[in-house]
Amino acid sequence: MKLKIVVTAGDGIGPEVTGEAVAVLQEVAAQGGHEFTFAEKRIGGVAIVQDGTPLPKDTLDAALAADAVLLGAVGGNEFNSMDPSKRPEAGLLAIRAALGGFANLRPAFAFKELTVNSPLKAEIVEGADILFVRELLGGLYFGKPRAWDKAKGEAWNTMRYTRDEVVRVARIAFKLAEKRRKKLTSVDKSNVLEVSQMWRATVSEVAAEFPEVTLEHQLVDSMAMHIMNRPRDFDVVVTENLFGDVLTDESAVITGSLGMLPSATIGGKVNLYEPVHGSAPDIAGKGLANPLGAILTVALILRHSAGMETEAAAIESAVRKVLEEGFRTPDLVRGNKQGLTVLSTKEMGAKVRETVKGLLIAIA
Repeated sequence: MKLKIVVTAGDGIGPEVTGEAVAVLQEVAAQGGHEFTFAEKRIGGVAIVQDGTPLPKDTLDAALAADAVLLGAVGGNEFNSMDPSKRPEAGLLAIRAALGGFANLRPAFAFKELTVNSPLKAEIVEGADILFVRELLGGLYFGKPRAWDKAKGEAWNTMRYTRDEVVRVARIAFKLAEKRRKKLTSVDKSNVLEVSQMWRATVSEVAAEFPEVTLEHQLVDSMAMHIMNRPRDFDVVVTENLFGDVLTDESAVITGSLGMLPSATIGGKVNLYEPVHGSAPDIAGKGLANPLGAILTVALILRHSAGMETEAAAIESAVRKVLEEGFRTPDLVRGNKQGLTVLSTKEMGAKVRETVKGLLIAIA
């Protein structure tokens, strides 16, 4: 298998966790005789400093010619006073739009070994396994007009969706639900927003194409509560851009750390992959970052861009095995450390890499 991957490590802890994830992919390639090539490009704050823009043309051109793009994280406190259109995050929004991926897949699952890390009771989160499908190219993040008139003391954004945008993301969510537990929850705010009323009506129409999947609707505020008190009741969840952003970050309580969550953006010219966590500039360069979210993200690259299900599953199994053996990064330690071994970013990456190698050898 040949796979050309553009790596945009970004800012903060991005280069640290991305480096460990790439090393895992290199191990997979070595064990299977695959040809994975990696092109490192700049995005975000580092690109602003070196190129004067959060998304250099060279980066975008390389991304459009790749088989997949792996992103670390973007952002930093030193850029917070900038115009939003020029901040590091603008580069992220721009590359998403250019690549055309409209469906952001964000798994949120409970590791039995990490239930102690969750603020929720173990009996609530254990066994939870939700796949969020977040629409990524519409809604408030991209709708126009948008502006901040400082002189008038006003600001405004526009939430806008077309029927076709809702149909295409709903179909992806239904197809994923068909392969899982055949249940889809659509989240909106249809009791207040006309956009959500259209969203709900459209998803209900698409449901007729998938008779084996049970559809339910939830308002976003009640869904936020249900993630806290009954996460095991949900399978695939589809929602619009802003709601998906908030709910998927909230769902980190299921896993016990935002550093454990991967994501994939599919449906466009080239798929974009990134861990859910941010750039965490306060711990950058200290070896404290958790690379497991980034490592689980490259498993999604193998699954969705290369069709390498066996290797993707091996990476996911390796992460679980490392946790079962008591290895942790600092963010995964709560209270009593007895029986646990706390590792640095590089040490955790090496441990997973070693485990992946062993699993692949055993499979072969």
